[in-house]
Amino acid sequence: MSIKIITHSPQETIKTAEKLGVLLKAGDIIAYKGGLGAGKTTFTRGIASGLGLGDCVSSPTFALVNEYRGDNITLYHFDMYRIQTEEGLESAGFFDYPFDENIAVIEWSENIEDFLPKHTIYITINPISENEREIIIEGGERFADTWN
Repeated sequence: MSIKIITHSPQETIKTAEKLGVLLKAGDIIAYKGGLGAGKTTFTRGIASGLGLGDCVSSPTFALVNEYRGDNITLYHFDMYRIQTEEGLESAGFFDYPFDENIAVIEWSENIEDFLPKHTIYITINPISENEREIIIEGGERFADTWN
C-alpha cells in the first residue's frame, strides 16, 4: 500500500512532513528516493519540526550525516550520494548508529537499498513543477489515516 500526496509549495511540503514527524517513533528509518532538488532536505526539515527538534536542517552532502538531538530522540540525516557498498557504509560508521532508539532519514537511499532493514519506510519525492511535489509513502501503512 502506498500513500500519495501532492503539495503545492515548499511550506506545504514541510507541513506534510511535520504530520509524518509527529507519528514517527524510535526505530523508524525513512529512505528517500528522488533526484537533485526534489525536496528531500525540505521534507526532512518538516520531519525534524514534527519531532520537536526545530527546523534548522541542512543537507548532509559533505558531512555524510547531520544529527538533530532532542531530549528523548535524535534524528540522523544521512546523505548516501557517494556511498554505494557495504564497505563504504562500514567506513562511514553507518552500522554503529543506535537506530533502534532513534530515527534515521536517508537521502540517496537507492545507493544502499540492499543494506536497509525490511521495516524501512520509503518516501519518493517527484517534482511536478517548480513548487509542486508528488510525495509517495510506501511501507508506512500506520500513517494512512493521517491523509484520508
